[in-house]
Amino acid sequence: MEGQRSAAGTAALLPAGRERAGGRGGGGGGDGPADFVALLPPEVSSRIFSDLDVESLFHAAVTCKGWHRVIESNERLWRHHCLSVRAVCQREIDCDRGNGYSWKITLLRNYWKSKVKQEWLSGKYSNIPSQNSLPEKSMYPMDVDTWGEILEAELER
Repeated sequence: MEGQRSAAGTAALLPAGRERAGGRGGGGGGDGPADFVALLPPEVSSRIFSDLDVESLFHAAVTCKGWHRVIESNERLWRHHCLSVRAVCQREIDCDRGNGYSWKITLLRNYWKSKVKQEWLSGKYSNIPSQNSLPEKSMYPMDVDTWGEILEAELER
């Protein structure tokens, strides 16, 4: 996820023919589209951002400096997503938070791991004939305890 944090992915979030606020073109009197974050009260902007999924939130954070400032400074946005990931990675989330990591850093450290771990725990890879049959994103560096959880789930199937 950290490697995907570029402004290139933000174009998909904007309507066709529009650029980022402050960019050239895009209609609206030649000044570009209005930045809702600058126009709305902070709590309304935060509410809008809270409806984004994790990946969209990271894309929004690199859209412009104003959005970045609002998103990065709002621990509640990151906490919400982190608690969702905690359903799969409780031990990891609790350990990171206990070590003083912010909600955002904790989410960064555990998001992809939770996706892969959930797929393994759900049995998605139970009947794979060989390692060559595994999808590319089926592996992620996990500790011994995590693999133990996965193996216990396999034994119970």
